[in-house]
Amino acid sequence: MGGDFAMSVAKEIQSALGRASWIRKMFEEGTRLKKIHGPENVFDFSLGNPNLDPPGEFLQALQAEAAVREPFRHAYMPNAGYAHVRAAVARGIEEEQGVPVTENEVIMTCGAAGALNVIFKAILDPGDEVLCPAPYFVEYGFYANNHGGVLKTVATNPDFSLDLAALERALTPATKAVLVNTPNNPTGQVYPAEALEALGKILGRKGREHGRTVYLLSDEPYRSILFDGETAPSVLASYDETIVATSYSKELSIPGERIGWLAVNPRAGEKDLLVAAMTMANRILGFVNAPALMQRVVGAVPHARVDPAPYQRNRDLLCQGLSEAGYEFTKPKGAFYLFAKSPIPDDVAFVAALQEERILAVPGSGFGGPGHFRLAFCVDPRAVENALPGFARTIRKFR
Repeated sequence: MGGDFAMSVAKEIQSALGRASWIRKMFEEGTRLKKIHGPENVFDFSLGNPNLDPPGEFLQALQAEAAVREPFRHAYMPNAGYAHVRAAVARGIEEEQGVPVTENEVIMTCGAAGALNVIFKAILDPGDEVLCPAPYFVEYGFYANNHGGVLKTVATNPDFSLDLAALERALTPATKAVLVNTPNNPTGQVYPAEALEALGKILGRKGREHGRTVYLLSDEPYRSILFDGETAPSVLASYDETIVATSYSKELSIPGERIGWLAVNPRAGEKDLLVAAMTMANRILGFVNAPALMQRVVGAVPHARVDPAPYQRNRDLLCQGLSEAGYEFTKPKGAFYLFAKSPIPDDVAFVAALQEERILAVPGSGFGGPGHFRLAFCVDPRAVENALPGFARTIRKFR
């Protein structure tokens, strides 16, 4: 074809391809290296892909549900999901977060990513800003942009805790929401209840000052993956105008099944309108409804969780080895990521040096945290053990 034709894909997507996730780039590089050297000789810490099996009760419920034969078992249902599943989820939310929630405040979604897109579709007008503490999960920017919003990031403290003063300074009349992720990807930090309550007060005050509601959105797929007796605070209890989005991907080790939910705080000022808007968004975005089979399965085992102990053992082994080698980091309290400082300012160059040892990490620049690198330690413990000498050799090159 000649050179006079317009670009065949949308300019926005063309731009997005150029900014594609470092996580996926490194994951794909790992696939290439494993073909060359063998999987056991490549230490892939790139992708947060849970390596634990789903809990036995989940697998039993899956088999039982799949065996049922009755009319319309796999038919459409209300766009918000099955009422009995939403009721089971609501009971679990009330137990965990201490806020009375009913099925009328819950919508079943295609994972947390689907939930966040549904939320943004429902609340954002063109140009509305979403504030997010950095480092952050890189897809947030794409999700906000999908619906005309603009993601603005705010630096955290050196230990990745919330910098409340910086967040307050960043709030403008264009701010529609603040999005937090706790336990955090990529840092493993857990925001304490006191910080969330203080943030809620700031949002309420700024909302009144600017004459608009500012929502606090909480992305919580790692809520049950906590270490050393850490507890996850209740975001719903911290502020009335809150919406929670989450996924079963990590707590049940089923990321490919794309099942999650969102919950609107029952005390939200326009709760019914929000729920109606998000239910409609679930439909018109093309999700229509969350997968029927997965809804019934998770509804049957509301308390099923993977045991995070193997992740904690990997964390401890990795932290000990990296500390002995001279790396600096804040020990993660939850999730399954370690966000360490690069020994040189150029984190991309350092990650490339690790690659020479067949260690795959993700540059912190991809998470809005330059000068760091992320390691996903949801891997076989042997991968951690066998990678540690390579980590030590790499840091010595830069000393």
